[in-house]
Amino acid sequence: MKLTFYGATQQVTGSMFLVESDLGLKILVDCGLDFDRSRKNRPESMASHFPFPASEIDLVLLTHAHLDHTGKIPNLLKAGFRGKIYCTPQTYDLVQLLLEDAARLNQSAIANAAKQAKSMGFAVEAPQRNIHQQYKINDVNQILHLIETIPLDSEVKHQSGLKFTFNTASHLLGAASVVLSVPNSSGSKTIAFSGDIGRDKYPLLPAPKPLPQVDYLVCESTYGNRAHRDKQKPEDILYDIIHKTCVKTPGRLIIPAFSVGRTQALLYSLNRLYVQGRLPKIKVFADSPLAVLSTEVYAKHLKVLNQEAKDFHEENESLFDFENLIHVPDIKTSQAITNFHEPCIIISSSGMLEGGRIQHHISENLQNPYCTIFFIGYSAEGTLGHQLLHGQRRVRIDNTYVEVMCNLASTDVFSGHGDVNDLLQFVKQQDKDKLKKVFIVHGEYPSMLDFQKNLQNEGFSDVVIPEYGNSFDL
Repeated sequence: MKLTFYGATQQVTGSMFLVESDLGLKILVDCGLDFDRSRKNRPESMASHFPFPASEIDLVLLTHAHLDHTGKIPNLLKAGFRGKIYCTPQTYDLVQLLLEDAARLNQSAIANAAKQAKSMGFAVEAPQRNIHQQYKINDVNQILHLIETIPLDSEVKHQSGLKFTFNTASHLLGAASVVLSVPNSSGSKTIAFSGDIGRDKYPLLPAPKPLPQVDYLVCESTYGNRAHRDKQKPEDILYDIIHKTCVKTPGRLIIPAFSVGRTQALLYSLNRLYVQGRLPKIKVFADSPLAVLSTEVYAKHLKVLNQEAKDFHEENESLFDFENLIHVPDIKTSQAITNFHEPCIIISSSGMLEGGRIQHHISENLQNPYCTIFFIGYSAEGTLGHQLLHGQRRVRIDNTYVEVMCNLASTDVFSGHGDVNDLLQFVKQQDKDKLKKVFIVHGEYPSMLDFQKNLQNEGFSDVVIPEYGNSFDL
């Protein structure tokens, strides 16, 4: 059996791993977009490029819905893939939303590029040749017909002889670690792909389930050298920042949050505050159409949420709706919030400030000393979110440098990733005498090195940090 790494190597994004048995079976685990800016000029970072014949892939297994794990699937179809795709029912619903949203953005980018080219005297078709075959809504619809859903924690026996399970990982609704038993001429071998590992006592989601014993483990390392610093309950942290920003000094609290996952955890925690009578009577603007649709998916899949969320729903009839919560329907209304001069909370995407309606809110409030930007998630290096989080007081917005006069705050209590202790516990569930090799992926390189050292100190002797394109005979 051969394992080849085509993404998330010595970086966080771009998940894509190819498993090949000596019987001819080819399995792709994840097919994600690479958001690492430093690699954008590499051919494999382009949306249309694959370093293997797409037509030879038999099946694709998706760990969860985030685009750095799923965003290149429509291009895989355009490149010749005709096999089956498997994921959990929750991942299917979220993948549909995310890919359709990406397709709309692609179509908008193509239209804008064509308009700009025409205004400059170029052929309208010219910019479209440089979009790297970005997909459209119709491409997404074709992909959806190839997907078959498998319940969490249920073993599937594929006609090829492959066995696989989507083991609850709890990073996101429906997120899973993929456990494979791959048939080979010398017998089957087992390999697990962690996907992104969640954490215990996270809003809405249950704790990750232990993996069965495997021969090989591919493990993420996003927080491979960091422990979560905030130990308070999410609603207590929210209460403190809201009281400081909107009550003690009446101002505006802006919370950048990814539409899928983070926004739902945030709205649920705000709802708990409301039920407890601790949420001030101020407007809460949820400014993301994708977040609204994603919230409906979470409400639909109540059965896979944690017991606390189920009990809360039974007592209060809703997980996410509360008084003064306003869903912003369109861009015009979103921009009008700028003129809302009462204390308020604005929740908008994207979480790294690299697109979406949040950009308008940020640009209008960077010089507002009565505004606090409250980061509740990770911001990759090179993003505006990363610059602000790391104290940069002068940033570039629309080709203009702006002095940062607003207040900045952050918490990791809403992080959907397990920290270094969670990751170590995840690996230590394996018998180190039976686990043949650990591969570390999905992390910044310093984090990987520290995590590798930690695992070796725990007695796991064969721990590898693969490079892009590395293949291993298992």
